[in-house]
Amino acid sequence: MGVSVTDVAIVRDATDARDANMSRTRPRFPAVRIRRAMNSLTRFWLLALVLILWELLAQASSNVFFPPPSRIAEQFVEDWLAPTPSTAFLSEHFYATAVVSLKRLAVGWVLAAVVGIAVGVLLARSTVAARMYGPVVRFWLAVPNAILIPIAVKVFGVTDAMNIFMIAFGTVWLIIVSTADGVSTVDNSYLRSARSLHLRGVELYSKVVIPAALPRITAGLRVSIGIGLILMIVSEFFATTAGLGYEVQLSQQTFQYTRMWSAFVLIAVIGLATNAAFAVVERRILHWQRREGLKGQ
Repeated sequence: MGVSVTDVAIVRDATDARDANMSRTRPRFPAVRIRRAMNSLTRFWLLALVLILWELLAQASSNVFFPPPSRIAEQFVEDWLAPTPSTAFLSEHFYATAVVSLKRLAVGWVLAAVVGIAVGVLLARSTVAARMYGPVVRFWLAVPNAILIPIAVKVFGVTDAMNIFMIAFGTVWLIIVSTADGVSTVDNSYLRSARSLHLRGVELYSKVVIPAALPRITAGLRVSIGIGLILMIVSEFFATTAGLGYEVQLSQQTFQYTRMWSAFVLIAVIGLATNAAFAVVERRILHWQRREGLKGQ
């Protein structure tokens, strides 16, 4: 009975999995744990130092624009949290303000992702399209999109559509460029192998081209989330009656600076949370890339 390449691959993968399980079950040395704990502490020492100095200076000063971090923390709990499990420990104000903004961000970013990936693939595989529309994409990528807010307000009015348009329009260009760069750098050997297996059209792109270009596509998507968050806040400064940007603007205009800083903190938390969540998704999507790298070593 002959042994096929598939059989060898199955045995190799089983051996690798067994070795990985054995390495996970080995006891870790205390020194390694201590070193990791120290590394974690060193990441936050500068932030802790800044907060301590800020607290001391704010307590000794009468400047109302920079309230102490302790008061900001109290305001944060009052504004955004609630002692009710039924609302996931989030206040009604959070749902009336932050959730509205997050919905706009989600809709605008998803629209940009769908359009950006499709157009990016087109530009990468069509020389004519790249010559015609490539300069337009590069132009809008270099333009600060916030300058279009007055025009968007005239077109859409003070509506959610205006905020969604600004988020989608401001993030789509980076996604187009990252997708086009990723698709254009796909190894031709992948394409030849796929065509030898009679893969054509949509099947070729969905099973070979897009997966091979995913590292650059996901990099563009990850950066675009941060850009979308910025445009979400900036657009809400000018044309909305609800949202985190509106909360910051209203607090500043009514001299409620502690509440303004509380909104700043929530925006930062949302930014960190979305980035961390996307990093988890990215690791799951690109797990094959890490395995390929380990096998090549």
